[in-house]
Amino acid sequence: MAAALEVRGGTPSQIRLRRRFLKWLPVHARDRVLEVGCGTGVVARDLAGLVGRAGVVTAVDTSAMLLARARALSRGVAGARIAFRHADGHRLPFADQRFDAVLAITVILHVDDPLRVVKEMTRVARPGGRVGLQDQDFGLVGAAHPDRELTARILDGVAARIYPEPHSGRRLGALLRAAGLVDVRMLADVYQDTTLTRFSRNFLERRAENAVRFGIVDVPTAERWLDGFNALHAEGNFVLTMQYFGAAGVKPTKASR
Repeated sequence: MAAALEVRGGTPSQIRLRRRFLKWLPVHARDRVLEVGCGTGVVARDLAGLVGRAGVVTAVDTSAMLLARARALSRGVAGARIAFRHADGHRLPFADQRFDAVLAITVILHVDDPLRVVKEMTRVARPGGRVGLQDQDFGLVGAAHPDRELTARILDGVAARIYPEPHSGRRLGALLRAAGLVDVRMLADVYQDTTLTRFSRNFLERRAENAVRFGIVDVPTAERWLDGFNALHAEGNFVLTMQYFGAAGVKPTKASR
């Protein structure tokens, strides 16, 4: 998992997605920022550079192993010091109104109670502070393949069994409004790959493995499916896209309520 997160984090199209979202949110110099579900700290390292030495970055995750990796990878990163803490987004261990910006990137599709997490994120944001979410929407994956029916069966079937909310991306704005945020905006963006990057290869191989594990297809069929992508790549015809959505809102001040 740690290796896969770092591969994704270092893929050029993913870097562009992530940094465009942080600029759009936006994150400012000197901000106090909380990241929920930090994984190996890919986003937290970007945040450290954005807020600078006068800012503060706090990053939480439920995995002690991922946090240990995040601490190791963040040593020597320029900008703010990053404080990593073991915590669950459903119950954040912070006082009310503590942060200028609170965000969760590719997290909401993994949680059982998204609204509870977003309400907690809103609670710890200061009045006038920003709360931001970015997620894939696995109902909107485009993959060129000779067998379109098989591709849909694998991609849709695996996503439905892995994620509590596989279509979370398109619903992020509604989540922020339900949590009481105002001035809610949405940003649509796309991961695109025509070269079969390591991230894309990992994604497709994991989907094939899970399709076998869940009984959606047998091993020969999964292998044939992967061979189809390799053949397209050899011809120069490989295409994979994933739709991402960002949403940002503002915590109301007393005057705006």
